[in-house]
Amino acid sequence: QVHVVESGGGLVQPGGSLTLNCTVTGSIFSVRVIEWHRQTPGNMRELIGDISENHYASYESSVEGRFTISRDTMSDGDTKNTVFLQMTRLKDEDTAVYYCVAEYYCTGPPCRPAVWGQGTQVTVSS
Repeated sequence: QVHVVESGGGLVQPGGSLTLNCTVTGSIFSVRVIEWHRQTPGNMRELIGDISENHYASYESSVEGRFTISRDTMSDGDTKNTVFLQMTRLKDEDTAVYYCVAEYYCTGPPCRPAVWGQGTQVTVSS
């Protein structure tokens, strides 16, 4: 089992930068990929990017080139890993609650459900 906690949200001006942290603890080597999602009021959550165990990252088109996902390198025996979402050139429409999600390797069926953090609010406003 893993536990996921986001931090780093806050208020930032348009054009500014902010970095979110996602701390994953527990059986971190059972996690296949860490995803970042966001949700604005009245809308569904959307996947904006992810990073694999070997540090390969991919992004949704609206954030590509502005957001960067990275993670600490894991070593044998580690029970904690931190994933970062570096956000630059922020826009008003980036205002949302940002969630970090841990997807397990599937050893089933059934596959274990993903683990979501509680979310952190990012507000882009002048």
